[in-house]
Amino acid sequence: MKVRCNRDSLLSAFQMASSVVPARSPKPILQNVKFSATSSESLIMATDLEVGVRCQIEKVDVDQGGEAILPTQRVISILRALSDDEVELSNDGSQTQLAGKQSQFELLSDDPGLFPEIPVFEEKKTFHVIASRLMRELIRRTVLATDVENTRYALGGVLLELSDNQIRLVGTDGRRLAMAEGPAEGKGGHKTSESPHVVPTKAMRLLERVLHNDDSEIAMHLKANEMILRTQRATVYSRLVEGRFPKYQDVIPKEANRTVEFLAAPMLTAVKQAAIVTSDESRGVKFHFESGQLVLTAKTAEVGQSQVTLPLSYEDDAIQISFDPRYISDFLGVLDPETSITAAFAGDNAASLWKTDDGYSYVIMPLTTEQ
Repeated sequence: MKVRCNRDSLLSAFQMASSVVPARSPKPILQNVKFSATSSESLIMATDLEVGVRCQIEKVDVDQGGEAILPTQRVISILRALSDDEVELSNDGSQTQLAGKQSQFELLSDDPGLFPEIPVFEEKKTFHVIASRLMRELIRRTVLATDVENTRYALGGVLLELSDNQIRLVGTDGRRLAMAEGPAEGKGGHKTSESPHVVPTKAMRLLERVLHNDDSEIAMHLKANEMILRTQRATVYSRLVEGRFPKYQDVIPKEANRTVEFLAAPMLTAVKQAAIVTSDESRGVKFHFESGQLVLTAKTAEVGQSQVTLPLSYEDDAIQISFDPRYISDFLGVLDPETSITAAFAGDNAASLWKTDDGYSYVIMPLTTEQ
């Protein structure tokens, strides 16, 4: 194998693949990536056996095709250190040479045939077509509510639901729930069945990285135990999370006796200011909605107290409720600053529903006064 690559393009592909490579593994080869070059395409592949990615590398000249196993972090360090616009990769079977104009590195290499196969996207499959920008935004808005540490494994992923013309994503950690939806086009009758399709958080974070923030189309195929998604520059494969996902529709409040409207940016600023004095032991911020304003207060014995006032167009009965400010900031932080939000409350100790006009819903449980 002998190829010449644009250094920035190669580094970008390695960085994308590195998010899949496990830090430790009983199979040492998984801590590497597989480089494959043919006359038609050049790829970097990585997997932890649960999630896999095939990244296309742009700006590659192939003198001789072939494959090589490369140590992920070592190559990233080399590429970052080099100043060359172009680097050369060659492999003689036992070692790989990576060279710039004035630098050369020889790296020991394993047998590429030992690297696990990563599925490719098959055009003949039924699938859904979704705009890349939309899918990326749906992931950003829901993955924040997942809990990878929870023993209920299904909470460590995002639920995907596909109908003929819609996609819906739902994430929850048991204390909050995020749901976002948008248009999608099913091909060949592709849709999800009644059994839940929960994609692990790690795979969703990877998808967020590989998706372009544009209107290019991506293709997604789901079946009983796996997902495969193709973008313009990568294919991502993931096994689905086992376990029962909560009946999320039962969690969403159906009734509310008071609603408040506000913009994302001023509320986020106020919440962050009030939360400065909170701690792990006393993390609650009290939200006191009253005529014409919201007053946020927090108090901890070891730090002190805060009070922040935010003018609002609110003239209904007073509302006093406590929230974990991290959960509110997570929700507000993925929205455009000028996004209008409607928050609906059913009582001081009941879950509240925060919604935007573009199909994003966020349910959050209040804290007790002791928290």
